[in-house]
Amino acid sequence: MCGITGIWDFKNKISEGTLEKMTDCLYLRGPDDSGIFVDPKNNIGFGHRRLSILDLSPAGHQPMANDDQTIWITFNGEVYNFAEIRKELEVKDYKFKSNSDTEIIIKSYQEWGIDCIQKFRGMFAFAIWDAKKEKLFLVRDRAGVKPLYYYFDGDRFLFSSELKAFHKHPEFKKEINFSALALFLQFGYILAPYTIFENTHKVRPGHYLEVDKNGDIKETKYWDIIDFYLAEKIDKSEEGIEKELEEILTESFQYRMVSDVPVGVFLSGGIDSSLVTALLQKNSKNPIKTFTIGFNEKEYNEAPYAKKIAEHLGTDHHEFYCTAKDALEIIPKLPEIYDEPFGDSSAIPTYLVSKFARERVTVALSADAGDELFCGYSLYELLSKYYFIVQKTPPFLLSFAYFALSTFSVNFVVKVYNLFSFVLPKYTNLENKINKFKNIIKRKDNKLSVIVKNGYSYWLPDEIKLFLKKEYVTLPTNFDEYEKVKSLNIKTQMQAVDFKTYLPDDILAKVDRATMAVSLEAREPLIDHKIAEFIARVPIDLKYKNGQSKYILRKILYRYVPKELVERPKQGFAIPMDKWLKNDLKYLLEKYLSEERLREQGIFDEMYIKESLSKYLSGKSDSAYKFWFLLVFQMWYEKYFERT
Repeated sequence: MCGITGIWDFKNKISEGTLEKMTDCLYLRGPDDSGIFVDPKNNIGFGHRRLSILDLSPAGHQPMANDDQTIWITFNGEVYNFAEIRKELEVKDYKFKSNSDTEIIIKSYQEWGIDCIQKFRGMFAFAIWDAKKEKLFLVRDRAGVKPLYYYFDGDRFLFSSELKAFHKHPEFKKEINFSALALFLQFGYILAPYTIFENTHKVRPGHYLEVDKNGDIKETKYWDIIDFYLAEKIDKSEEGIEKELEEILTESFQYRMVSDVPVGVFLSGGIDSSLVTALLQKNSKNPIKTFTIGFNEKEYNEAPYAKKIAEHLGTDHHEFYCTAKDALEIIPKLPEIYDEPFGDSSAIPTYLVSKFARERVTVALSADAGDELFCGYSLYELLSKYYFIVQKTPPFLLSFAYFALSTFSVNFVVKVYNLFSFVLPKYTNLENKINKFKNIIKRKDNKLSVIVKNGYSYWLPDEIKLFLKKEYVTLPTNFDEYEKVKSLNIKTQMQAVDFKTYLPDDILAKVDRATMAVSLEAREPLIDHKIAEFIARVPIDLKYKNGQSKYILRKILYRYVPKELVERPKQGFAIPMDKWLKNDLKYLLEKYLSEERLREQGIFDEMYIKESLSKYLSGKSDSAYKFWFLLVFQMWYEKYFERT
C-alpha cells in the first residue's frame, strides 16, 4: 500500500521541489521508501511513498520503469494474481528484476497495452506514463477500493492518492464546490466524480483516464457491476451455487493472505467478518490474529460476540474499548485524515481499531461489501416496504400519516411504538427510521430512486436550500443508475446502485484513510470482482429468503460457526453519536456552530442553524447526524481556510 502523486504541466517547467513536497505529505501512506521521476522534455513527473508489503527489497522501489525507460509507473495497491500473470509473461520471454506486482503491471502494459487491467485481480490505483505515445493513463480498480484524485485547470494536470497533496502545489486553487457541499450535507459523503474543490475530481471506480499532450482527457469505463446484474441468472441448484460460491470466497480470501509482512483480520462478530475469519482459520496452521473494537454503551457493543466467535475459531484475539475520551482525541485529526468533509462517524472507531491492529500487523483484512453484495442492509427491506406503501396508498392517506407523525416528537412516537413492540417488527435506530419514513411520504414523487435518496438523506434538499447561502446546483450522480436497473427486483436495484455509491464513496474511503493514517494496509476479501460478478447473477431469493438477509452466506458460515453465536439484530459499526454530542462533544457544537462564527464565514444561515441546533439539544428533534455533518465541515473548513 502506498501513496502516489504526479504533475503534468503543459505550460511551465516542473519543480522537483514541489513534486517532493506533494509526495512527502503522503508519508503515512508509505513510510518505508520514497522516490520521484521527472521527464524534463515533457514536463511530467511522478512521486511515490512506499509501504513495503511484497518484495521488501530495494528492487520494489518506485516510480518504476520498463527496461528502456519509455514506460513509467507509480502504483498504489495490490495485484493478487501477479504470480500467475508473471508466468504468462515469462512464456513470452519477459525477464524480471524484482518479485513485486508493480513490475508485473508495467510489463503487462508493455505486452497488452491498457487492456492489461482486465487481467488484474486486486485493488489498485496507478499512473502510467507512455513516452512513445506521449500519454498518461490513470487507472482505478473496479470497486474503488483505492482512491485516486486529479485536478486540471487547463494549464496543469495533478493527480494523487489524497487531496492534501494538491495543497503543496502553488497553483492549486482552493475553491469550494458548493454543489458538492450540498451532496455532503445530504448524504454525509461526496459522490464520485466530485470532490469538495472546484476543478478537482475522483477517478471513478472501474474507469481509467487517458490524458494527451494537448490536455485532452478521455474517460473510459472498463468494468461495471450493473452489467452482471442485468446478465442471465445462474441456472444451478441452491446446493450447486452454495458450493461454487464457497470455492470463490476461499480463493479470494487466500489471495489476500499473500504478504511478506504480518497479516490480521478485523473481526466485528457479524456475518461477514466471521465468515472471512472462519474460512481463513480453516486453512491456516497457526491462529489468525483478529482485532475488535468495543464500546462501554451496551447497545453499540459487539465486542463480546466477536470474542466468542474468536474463541470458537481459535484465533489470536485482541480487543480495544473506545470511550468518549478516545473519540475526542481523534476528532481534531479527522480533517487531516479525510482531506474533505466526511460524515461517517464510524471513521472514529475504524481509525482506533486500525491503530490498535498496527501494533501487531502491517496488513489487516476487512469484510466490507457483504451488505451490498448479499443483501444485508435492513434498509433494503424497509425501503421496499416504503416503496410498496407509497405506490399503493392514496395520496390523502399519506398526507394524513405525515401530519400525524409531524404532530408529535419522534421520541414520543418511539415510546408509543415500544409499548406495542411485542407485536411489531423489531428495528434498531428506530428514531432514524421514523424520520426517513416521514421524509419519504412527504414527497409527491414515488419513483424508487427518489424514495431511496430520501431514505438515505439526512439534511433534505429542501432544508439545504434554506440554510446554504451559496449558489449550487443538483449534481448528477450514480444514484441516476436506477434507470438502468429498473427491470430488476427492488432490493437488487438498491444493491447494484449502493455498490456504485455508498460502498466506494463512504465505506471504502473511510477504511482507506483510517488505515493509511496509521500506515496499515487494509485488504477487502469480499470485494473481489470474481465474487461480485458471480453473486450479481445469483437469484435474489438466495440472498434474501424468508425474511432473512445474506441467506446463502449464512448457510456457508453456519458450517464453521454455530448459528447462535452470530444470529442477532444487525448493529452496524456505529458510535453513540447522540449521547456524545449532547454531553462530551457538546462544546464542539457550541464552538464551531456559534452564531458569530457562521456569520463571519458566510456559508450557512446562522439563524436557521441556531434555531435547529437549539431544538436538537433540547430534545425536540432527532438530528444528531445532521449536526455532526455541519461540525465536520466546520472543522475541515477551519483547517484548510484561514479565518479572516
